[in-house]
Amino acid sequence: MKKTLFSAAAALSVFATAAYAEENFDYLPYAGIDYVYSNGTADGMRPNYNSGSINIGTDYNRFFGTELFYQYSDSSSKGHNFDRIKTSFQAAGLDMYGYLPLGCDRDFALLGTAGIGMYDFKKSYADPSVSGGHDHGYGYRAGLGLTYALDTNWSVRAVARYVGLDQIEDYDHMMEYSAGIRYTF
Repeated sequence: MKKTLFSAAAALSVFATAAYAEENFDYLPYAGIDYVYSNGTADGMRPNYNSGSINIGTDYNRFFGTELFYQYSDSSSKGHNFDRIKTSFQAAGLDMYGYLPLGCDRDFALLGTAGIGMYDFKKSYADPSVSGGHDHGYGYRAGLGLTYALDTNWSVRAVARYVGLDQIEDYDHMMEYSAGIRYTF
């Protein structure tokens, strides 16, 4: 009897949740652009990068969304004279977002994000006898931030994110700090 009641209650909650989700479906695609400051940890140096990021995504409802991104950095140069190493990177990937709306109007929202990206680092050396090259691997991303809706179409967002780099020679991890604007269609 207990199993039957539990099964009935579970089925009822699934149907009620599905009906609520269908009634309040808020599929909202958007496009955005961010400025990103990255502070990396690499073998024997701490490169800093300024980069731009473009992204497209969608909010499925007010609590959950996904986003595709592409990021391209400037160069970071460390060392002295012929020991100087110049590095830059580009990345592309997918992030998932969870939102916690705040306030009566729900203009503000705390956000949490997790995702994965493919990172490609380029190295070049001041010494012409040493060849540079590319090294690529995955970056596992997690962060926290805040978003504010300016109106029904425009919003601004700030995110602090940790990126753990995997299978990239000489690179360990990065902290990224981004600020940007979104346009919701």
